[in-house]
Amino acid sequence: MAKLFLLWGSINMFLGVALGAFGAHGLKERISERMLANWNTGVHYHMVHALGLILLAVLVDKLQATESLVGWSGKLLLAGIVLFSGSLYVMALTNQTKLGAITPLGGVAFLAGWVLLAVAAAKSL
Repeated sequence: MAKLFLLWGSINMFLGVALGAFGAHGLKERISERMLANWNTGVHYHMVHALGLILLAVLVDKLQATESLVGWSGKLLLAGIVLFSGSLYVMALTNQTKLGAITPLGGVAFLAGWVLLAVAAAKSL
């Protein structure tokens, strides 16, 4: 599981950097300031949670007794990246603000992922 989290985290860090650069250089003159701010928010959360996946890769061996909780934590962080950041990217590119209804689902996935990691840590004390 550690290798999978490291793979997911590394791929998502790459994507976060690439999408951040694309936003800064490719979208700056093409979309509204509001949509660029949405894009940047997506990139920020994308990268923070990609680092979270890398953190899980390091912690999974230390939290072996709660491996299932840690596994679900990682899956939820990944789902959060797709739903939260992904919806902001699509919204910025299409100017379809209705897609913002999906964004909170990603936020809930992020929150649930971090809660599960906290529970796993508490159980391993």
